Amino acid sequence: MPELRTETMTVNMGPQHPSTHGVLRLVLELSGESVVAANTTIGYLHTGIEKTAEQKKWQQIIPLVERMDYLGAQSSSLAFCLAVERLLGVEATMPQRVQDIRVLIAELQRIASHLVWLGTHALEIGAVSVMMYCFRERELLLNINEMLAGFRMFPSYFRIGGLREDIPVGFHDAVNAFLARFPGKLEEYQGLLTKNQIWLKRTKGVGVLSKEDTISYGLVGPLARAVGVGYDVRRAFPYCGYDTYEFDVPVRTAGDVFDRYMVRIEEMRQSVRICKQALGRITPRGVFDIQDYRIVPPPKDKVYTEMEGLIQHFLIYSQGFTVPAGESYVPVEGPRGEHGFNIVSDGTNRPYRVKLRAPSFYACQSVPQMIVGGMIADVIAVIGSTDVVMGDVDR
Repeated sequence: MPELRTETMTVNMGPQHPSTHGVLRLVLELSGESVVAANTTIGYLHTGIEKTAEQKKWQQIIPLVERMDYLGAQSSSLAFCLAVERLLGVEATMPQRVQDIRVLIAELQRIASHLVWLGTHALEIGAVSVMMYCFRERELLLNINEMLAGFRMFPSYFRIGGLREDIPVGFHDAVNAFLARFPGKLEEYQGLLTKNQIWLKRTKGVGVLSKEDTISYGLVGPLARAVGVGYDVRRAFPYCGYDTYEFDVPVRTAGDVFDRYMVRIEEMRQSVRICKQALGRITPRGVFDIQDYRIVPPPKDKVYTEMEGLIQHFLIYSQGFTVPAGESYVPVEGPRGEHGFNIVSDGTNRPYRVKLRAPSFYACQSVPQMIVGGMIADVIAVIGSTDVVMGDVDR
């Protein structure tokens, strides 16, 4: 009788695999269909955005940081703006209308990011139609971005000191139309998935991570809240007036793929709730920056009658503004959790150091812990449940 072969097999999954959500490479050691060991390999994208930012003027960095977490672009630019504004000492002078607009756009961005996650995650597990439905609603949010700034994925609408310009005519109607439509569509998604037996078998008890391991890996956002860690930057360190909004932080306890799904579904509901409150506070026309012309460009209709004004106008447009020497870190609650920039200024018109605290980077480290001992088919479900964005990792 021939002897059975018992050695394991090592295979590469990625970096070109469509289910690794970017250029993530997993080196898997398999025993049949079971994963007995795994290593995460990153660095294939390597954009170098953090170092590039150190060669740019402060306002010029905003389009760069939006391309790190390209699904949560405006959360990235908001975190950067808040960190620089803290060094400038203008946090207290930021108009409330600007704060409310920032909150509204950040929550719409959270919904848009979660829609991409849900659509691609469901597709990979086998629910093909859900992706088409999710991208249908996401297009409406991209239309709003285009209305705001002329760009769909990377509007670069936030500015240090405020916003690029005032909200356009028809903005309220467009947002109201989306907020009225979306809750019913969210119920459609859940109707297709939440009690679907195939979905349950592919997600329940899969990719379980303990509360202790979650904290040890430094995981935040939906990954942490799925194991009972209720940390949310909007509650712990309120910014943009989040402490004046009513919303709940969804928490689950199982720490598996299914609970990560449920947390993000409920997060979208809470984002709708916040958006309705914010939109109700925003007047159609009004102030959209701090009106400190040492930092933000003066209005186009402002007439300079003195040489000092002409010089200041020239300096802002040609040289940019300077930021006092110092260091700051301001986090926001992005779609994937705590998303913050550590900024170091040497007192010039360019940063000395820009460093991002990226939740996707920590999530990549935890993937082997979640997949070892499971089946190779579960690897797809686990990666999707982490919602990693590799632009955030290889930055």
